[in-house]
Amino acid sequence: MNFVALAGVLISAVVAGIAAILVTVSIEKWGGLHGGVLATVPSTIVPAAVGIWLAAGTVDEFQAAMGIVPIGLILNAGFLYLWRVVPPLIPQWKFGLRLTSITIVSLSIWCLFAGLSILGFNILTNAGMAPLTIGSLALVIGLVVGFAATTQHRPTPKGQNKVSFLTLLMRGLAAAASIGIAVWLAGLGNPLASGIMSIFPAIFTTSMVALWLAQGEAVPAGAIGPMMFGAQSVSLFALIVAICYPMTDSSIGLVGTSIGAWIGSVLLINVTVWYYLKSKNDKIVTP
Repeated sequence: MNFVALAGVLISAVVAGIAAILVTVSIEKWGGLHGGVLATVPSTIVPAAVGIWLAAGTVDEFQAAMGIVPIGLILNAGFLYLWRVVPPLIPQWKFGLRLTSITIVSLSIWCLFAGLSILGFNILTNAGMAPLTIGSLALVIGLVVGFAATTQHRPTPKGQNKVSFLTLLMRGLAAAASIGIAVWLAGLGNPLASGIMSIFPAIFTTSMVALWLAQGEAVPAGAIGPMMFGAQSVSLFALIVAICYPMTDSSIGLVGTSIGAWIGSVLLINVTVWYYLKSKNDKIVTP
């Protein structure tokens, strides 16, 4: 592994670790509505996108990798939704066994559909459909799915239990290891595998598991809808950099483009979704 690839893995792992801690802390502190939306701002996709851009052989390969990201975010939305659907189907076994079963089932389904998504993406591109067109359509579908997931009002409680520093550290290390391995594996595969693996739901998994362990079922359940909706900002970020990175010709330009894409996707998706859900919730809570 060369220095650039190793740096990409390490940076992605560190960002993932920090993001995992911030996600769970924000949901525990501010509840599922505020924490769920604001915790889904683009994080690991930023160093992953830069790393894929530097490693990609051509612009077409990079745009293919970014074009499949919105499809991966639909998968992640489905992954989060499984944490509503699967728990009632699992028998009331011991807590640890039940939580492990939910995690394994959810991740297995994600992996299955990730493979099917790569096959479907290949079929569409071979038929002449542009990767960014596919990605744009997937973003629209993702927004519709996120909207549908938040139409029914669900309680979004804050966490009541104090979480130790060691627990937070373990969350960060778990996510860092998961994303680091995922980015490393992505570097060994094709652009589509890189794109899908760049948004592997390691942070969502560690967040859901950690919240269940620390706060019980209600806190993560209330955050699922807002997270499904807010996470679509990652798709928008990927599409923006897919268009803008090829226009840059320097490291400064790459950094500036990344910052601009991050700010734009956060304002257009995360802030807008947060305002919409907050206004909706205020009307329900205070008629």
